[in-house]
Amino acid sequence: MTAKKTEFIVTDLISKIFQRKTIMDKLPSQRELAEIYHVSRFTIQKVLGRLQSIGLIYMTQGDGTYINKKALGHPMVYNSLTEVPYEELRSRTLYLKQVEPTAELRRVFNLEAGETLWEFRRIRIVRYEISQVETGWMPCALFPELNREVLEDSIQSYALRQKYRIAYFITNYHAAALDAEHAELLHCKKGLPVMDITSRGVLRDGRIFVYSRIKAVQYECTYVSPFNKDVFLSRRKIITKDA
Repeated sequence: MTAKKTEFIVTDLISKIFQRKTIMDKLPSQRELAEIYHVSRFTIQKVLGRLQSIGLIYMTQGDGTYINKKALGHPMVYNSLTEVPYEELRSRTLYLKQVEPTAELRRVFNLEAGETLWEFRRIRIVRYEISQVETGWMPCALFPELNREVLEDSIQSYALRQKYRIAYFITNYHAAALDAEHAELLHCKKGLPVMDITSRGVLRDGRIFVYSRIKAVQYECTYVSPFNKDVFLSRRKIITKDA
């Protein structure tokens, strides 16, 4: 069974779960899903494992597979990392140091004169293969005791333990060619197509707590996002006016 077919089934089930039409509270049995998609039960088990790893379903032994309704009320991003269980995902810190912010970083974090940042670089290892290089910055004022162990665990978990309330992330994606510096770290050829990801994490009080740039190889991403009718109609009016 090809990876492409598996990806189709994952995406199709995500779609049907959010549609709330053919699938409501519970998924069909593994045997039924295998018949519907004309694949083996082994393939279905792989698909369900991926849906479970992103928190969309949960399994009850002897009773089947249920939809996690708490996951349905929010936009969802399913990507190459969210599907990987934490025990198969590792981070290794290459460096961590305090730096004076550039003019750009000062604007990103809205820093006052004299405030400094932590700068770090880490690699993300998925199933024993290096898949991402991340360079990031965090305010020293918010995280005075940041260390390498935190970076090799979870920045989000650390922020929550420090009693900060995370509101959302703003993420930009664009295709790029791998430069020599990152090619060496990823053990890939220079010029290889990669996903260039820029992300900033925002607290509920509006402060940026992390800003990072990631080079990712073999990256895939699926979005489920609400349709905003007001924004759509506003854009249509602008297009009509310009025409």
